[in-house]
Amino acid sequence: MVNQATRIALAVAAGLALAACSRAPSTAPGPDGTPSQAQLEKETADEFIARVNTEFAQLMPEYTASQWVASTYINGDSELLASKGNERFLARTQQWVEQSRRFEGKEMSPATERAIGLLRLGTAMPPPRDPAKLSELTRLASRMEGMYGRGEYCTGEGEARSCRQLGALEDVLRDSRDYDRQLDAWQGWHTISMPMREDYTRFVSLVNEGARDLGFADAGELWRAGYDMTPVELSAETDRLWSQVEPLYEQLHCYARTRLEAKYPGRGSINGMLPAHLMGNMWQQDWSNLWSLLAPYPRASQLDVSGALERQFQATLNEHLVRESALLETDGRVEVARGAHLEHARAMTRKAEEFYTSLGMPALPDDYWTNTQFIKPRDRDVVCHASAWQMDADATDVRTKMCIKPNEEDFTTIYHELGHVYYYLAYGHQPPLFQNGAHDGFHEAIGDTIVLAMTPAYLQSIGLVEGQAPGEEALINAQMRMALSKVAFLPFGLMIDRWRWGVFDGSITPDNYNRAWWELKARYQGVAPVTPRGEEFFDPGAKYHVPGNTPYTRYFLSHVLQFQFYKALCDAAGHQGPLNECSFAGNEAAGAKFWAMLSKGNSQPWQQTMRELTGGEQMDASAVLEYFAPLQTWLVEQNEGRTCGWRASAGM
Repeated sequence: MVNQATRIALAVAAGLALAACSRAPSTAPGPDGTPSQAQLEKETADEFIARVNTEFAQLMPEYTASQWVASTYINGDSELLASKGNERFLARTQQWVEQSRRFEGKEMSPATERAIGLLRLGTAMPPPRDPAKLSELTRLASRMEGMYGRGEYCTGEGEARSCRQLGALEDVLRDSRDYDRQLDAWQGWHTISMPMREDYTRFVSLVNEGARDLGFADAGELWRAGYDMTPVELSAETDRLWSQVEPLYEQLHCYARTRLEAKYPGRGSINGMLPAHLMGNMWQQDWSNLWSLLAPYPRASQLDVSGALERQFQATLNEHLVRESALLETDGRVEVARGAHLEHARAMTRKAEEFYTSLGMPALPDDYWTNTQFIKPRDRDVVCHASAWQMDADATDVRTKMCIKPNEEDFTTIYHELGHVYYYLAYGHQPPLFQNGAHDGFHEAIGDTIVLAMTPAYLQSIGLVEGQAPGEEALINAQMRMALSKVAFLPFGLMIDRWRWGVFDGSITPDNYNRAWWELKARYQGVAPVTPRGEEFFDPGAKYHVPGNTPYTRYFLSHVLQFQFYKALCDAAGHQGPLNECSFAGNEAAGAKFWAMLSKGNSQPWQQTMRELTGGEQMDASAVLEYFAPLQTWLVEQNEGRTCGWRASAGM
């Protein structure tokens, strides 16, 4: 995930009017170095954008540092610093937007016109004009993120009291197939968001006010306007893309339901929908952890990447224990184990880096290895949700923040996050206002394009799977492994912003937040809770991107774009044969084409960037269907005679 903090300066626009202190224009700069009114009146549009880029570069390090500390040292002090840093940056960007209004309708260079448009359209959190409300908005944003990061589920009393944070609860869903243990872990995490409901309701009111100041009906319309197309066109585009892939998802859903019903007789489905707590993932967005249950041909090939990573970690741990002494006291052994954990997490990251450098891309900066959070600290709360950070405008300080564990999900997430980092490095030469993805779906697709190239042959080459016997069964296994991550995600990627668009436009009211959430999950994912989820709960807040205010349509789009990018890079590498067998690891021709796209940033409409890589200007899911064609044929055969589909009731 692109860290929202590193992009917010590009994405803030609001109409805070600059008040004149005297009738005659002042010729002296403001106390914060901003131009005087007289200087502003002489400034051309090109000069204005050049100044904004310079000021942005100066402000960015302090701002991003405050957000980094708030995510990696969660406490009241860091929340206050992040809130105030956010407030200062928003106030300055409000000034830039208001100053840009004087150029409306005037002649200017295309680059300057685009940069001014990005100031207005790029925001995810448009602040209201009232300074008091701006301050309130930033406090709410910091507080909700802190609540998420500190969230824990506690049981028992006194000495028997035990508390678990998200990582430990996710481990239960990942590793246990016990129905009740999974339900307890799932319900437990969803208690942490209940106190957010009031804050989120107020937050929505404030960002809607900011969006209206910019001339939009609400914040959702503003979000949809940032794609070099109208908000209406973007909505229609996502509907069209979903219609292309929905039949494939329905077949995967039907197959998974059959397996769950066999595993949990009488409890494996609800009106044809999948029980939320049984999908191996807290939000049902990725079903990879159900591999042992859903593997088509368990004996055909070994694709147990998590098992291989765990064995590697245990070997590293044993080396550390032997080196240090097996007779260490408990605390000493814990620290040795943490040292082994950190070493293995860094080794996993090195493997991902090696893929990118094999394409001719540069090695990660030395400071990356010093500044990155690889594992969860023992001594403080942190936001473990994986994110990539660009700390300064020339991309000399880039980082990732994760709590890495030795499993396949985290391993592929590392490749994903480094996709963001390499995007930062590639467009670091661009002016700050163009340092972003061609659109936000591009940013999320980069690392996942690399993940698609992590074929069984590639995984074998780095020692994570055994040799794959050729044949239909091995192919279907490999396809299923990828589909449990990629195809299962598609409806989830769509429904989160469908919920928020409704919240922002008022069609989903605060007294209906939870019901609407589960109605959308039922409609798109075919997923339901097994116990009532009334309005005393705020289940949307149990997903980081809601309290973190990160738009989510980007992830849906990225799951289409990554297949388009992958196909283009396979073509550049000269791949012959089925698309799903392509790995362009080590191919510098493909890497050069990829790097050229990344280096453009957001300096031109995404349609042009798309054309330069793929030859076309439209987002299209045909590459998804081409990639998964063998699996879709197999799923249809497996589901023959079964009643697929579901009755879209939230089961509340």
